[in-house]
Amino acid sequence: RAAAMADTAAPPLPPAAPAPGLPAAPGTNPLSRKLNKILETRLDNDKEMLEALKALSTFFVENSLRTRRNLRGDIERRSLAINEEFVHIFKQVKEELESINEDVQAMSSCCEDMSSRLKAAKEQTQDLIVKTTKLQAENQRLEMKAQVADAFIAKFQLTPDEMNLLRGTKDEPITEDFFKALGRVKQIHDDVKILLRTNQQRAGLEIMEQMALLQETSYERLYRWTQNECRTLTQESCDISPVLAQAMEALQDRPVLYKYTLDEFGTARRSAVVRGFIDALTRGGLGGTPRPIEMHSHDPLRYVGDMLAWLHQATASEKEHLEAMLKLVTIQGVEENIQEVVGHITEGVCRPLKVRIEQVIVAEPGAVLLYKISNLLKFYHHTISGIVGNSAATLLTTIEEMHLLSKKIFFNSLSLHASKLMDKVELPPPDLGPSSALNQTLNLLREVLASHDSSVIPLDARQADFVQVLSCVLDPLLQMCTMSASNLGTADMATYMVNSLYMMRTTLALFEFTDKRLEMLQFQIEAHLDTLINEQASYVLTRAGLSYIYNALQQHKPEQGPLSNLSSMDSVSLKVAMAQFDRYLSAPDSLLMSQLNFLLSATVKEQIIKQSTELVCRAYSELYAAVMDPSNEYKDPETILHRSPHQVQALLS
Repeated sequence: RAAAMADTAAPPLPPAAPAPGLPAAPGTNPLSRKLNKILETRLDNDKEMLEALKALSTFFVENSLRTRRNLRGDIERRSLAINEEFVHIFKQVKEELESINEDVQAMSSCCEDMSSRLKAAKEQTQDLIVKTTKLQAENQRLEMKAQVADAFIAKFQLTPDEMNLLRGTKDEPITEDFFKALGRVKQIHDDVKILLRTNQQRAGLEIMEQMALLQETSYERLYRWTQNECRTLTQESCDISPVLAQAMEALQDRPVLYKYTLDEFGTARRSAVVRGFIDALTRGGLGGTPRPIEMHSHDPLRYVGDMLAWLHQATASEKEHLEAMLKLVTIQGVEENIQEVVGHITEGVCRPLKVRIEQVIVAEPGAVLLYKISNLLKFYHHTISGIVGNSAATLLTTIEEMHLLSKKIFFNSLSLHASKLMDKVELPPPDLGPSSALNQTLNLLREVLASHDSSVIPLDARQADFVQVLSCVLDPLLQMCTMSASNLGTADMATYMVNSLYMMRTTLALFEFTDKRLEMLQFQIEAHLDTLINEQASYVLTRAGLSYIYNALQQHKPEQGPLSNLSSMDSVSLKVAMAQFDRYLSAPDSLLMSQLNFLLSATVKEQIIKQSTELVCRAYSELYAAVMDPSNEYKDPETILHRSPHQVQALLS
């Protein structure tokens, strides 16, 4: 391009100018045309010209005539040098290309050789490729089967660690991981039933048999471990570990092993409870607190109460231990199992308990203590049965037997006391009050009933005991009082009986369940009160001079004629009697039987005085009516009986 630029920059010399004197034709002069062309050229848009000028400026540094004349030659020489340099470089390129061509030719030959060899090898290995393709497909299928097999094994087989946990050594403890593995075995055993419904029945049966054998081995190991754990629970207080509770939850699926384990626990705890009971009786607590129960054997009630209280606490504790051990068990009958085992545990203390309570009862500490002991036994029988139901049959039977024995000896004691009352009946005291035997018996009854009132046995049982106690004591007392008063006069006997019955009634009124007896005693008191009322009225009428007159009036009949014609019923006799009656009216209290002063109840005394006064007023009213009756032919009856019945009643009220 530099040569072209040089050619462009130095065009050939123009033709010779026209002869002088001749005008040049316009547009025909080549120089003019070139100049015009050069002048008209816009270099801004001619990039090649600009590049050529820029290249020219690199070596055309001096603008002189010589350099302008030599410009073309310089450009040509420069172009020649450049072309020579191009030739040299292209020669090297050509040599390299020839070398590359040789290499390419060699490679082409090699490739053709390889291609021919590959073609030959392909023809030779066509069967191998087919086999390889088949093997690859088989490999994929086998890999899929392997994955299925792995999933099957993971689903229906245990890991080696799980197998070791379940089979474990004899001395190796059971942990929570064991129960996880056992649960896995049970899950596999349940899941494998799915295989039995498919065409994989053989595999399902084999796995089921394997899991069944493994389950039996696991349960046998678990049972041995649980059995050993239960055998260690021989201390008075024991802690049930969570693992033991989990073991019982697992063993519930094997009823026989579950039952054997409960029996083992019951045997161990029975030994602990018996030893604890004997220690409580003879050694007491740690450090001597509490003191040995045998130290209180001189106090029968406390002695029996402490033994029963210890048993009550032990029974409740054993039930709590069993509830903690069986808290995860979900089968039916857990509560019955607990009650049965508690019954077996407490059975061991029945013999020492029975011997000691029998010694206390047979020693006959007194009726009151016997009755308190009887109530105490009844209370603990009710309380313990509320904790463990009726399954602790032996313990409850022992307590019930002791209750019946104490009750029997108590009533024997009361009967003996009653028979002594009947064997030696005392005469009533001079004041006609209760005899000493009656007071002693009522004090005994009061203590018995008071202890019965304070007991916490069920209401119906207390009521039945009350009826029996009252019958055993009151009936002989009433019979004794009747026999004691049999030789007394009417008024004395009635007074004595009223006082005795009043004391009985006062004693019973303080206690419940005595309404019927109180009603019966009240009827008897009222019967004797009627006797005293009649005796007091008769006493007043006799002392006031009206007894004979009133009797004659009662016996008079109309056919006998006028009443005034009877002896001692004339006006004079009546006036004398009325004078004596007036003295009574002036001082009514002067005519009271001495027996009334012996009455223990002021209310009863007032009742007798009031009702006897009413009888006296009634007798006076009848006499007044007879005297005022004209048929009896009394002259001036107002002078005989100058007070009306209302006046007499007002004076005596």
